[in-house]
Amino acid sequence: MDRLETKDTELHQETLRLNRYLALAGVGSRRKNDELILSGAVRVNGTIVKELGSKVDPGRDRVTVNGKPVQVAHRFLYILLNKPKDCITTVRDERGRTTVMDLVRVRDRVYPVGRLDRDTTGILLLTNDGDLAHGLTHPSSEIEKMYRARLEKGITDDDLQRLRRGVRLSDGPAKAREAAVIPGTRRKEVFLTVHEGRNHLVKRMFDKLGYTIRQLERVGFAGLTTEGVARGKWRFLRQSEVQHLKSLMDKKKHTHA
Repeated sequence: MDRLETKDTELHQETLRLNRYLALAGVGSRRKNDELILSGAVRVNGTIVKELGSKVDPGRDRVTVNGKPVQVAHRFLYILLNKPKDCITTVRDERGRTTVMDLVRVRDRVYPVGRLDRDTTGILLLTNDGDLAHGLTHPSSEIEKMYRARLEKGITDDDLQRLRRGVRLSDGPAKAREAAVIPGTRRKEVFLTVHEGRNHLVKRMFDKLGYTIRQLERVGFAGLTTEGVARGKWRFLRQSEVQHLKSLMDKKKHTHA
């Protein structure tokens, strides 16, 4: 792991020891920073901090040394991509196939939040905020994912009910929170909402019921959609959208506390 990767990993933590934060900001060694802290030269949010072992939140706290602000040169990026078909959800591909990173070109390194199959289109988030990415993909988060599935044949009402009640897969039962036929599609297109992130989950659910998916699009993720973003294009998330995602994580933390 190189120095940049180490810095990114540590900044993804919720808090950092103050002496380590100062070291990452280039102030000096941790031992030297301990001396600065004890001398009263370091303030956090305007308050002198002399206690060794004190912690700071890199994303919220303002740290100064001898009155001068210091901070680690790092920023979190949050990106929404409308993934096209035949695009791999990986950082790189040894077979030379197009990856999502070929579409999203930014100076900072970002990583996909979860995965979409090569032939699945739609919303995909990318970020370098490791805490948020982990929270959004953790099974306990139960993040809402909405899909539009185009089937080879029309689906019956009984099978829609089975999707809602749950179907038994090899790795356990799975069910849709919502499943409805899209009007005007001869019952061949279904809107489906799930709260799990198992591999190929939607495809396996339909396959279990005897249906083949011809086209699958993820139209929503955690309340976000690709509205206004053409296929293969991307945009940065708005601050309100970032706060929305973080609020979902905060709610889950309180729920499981």
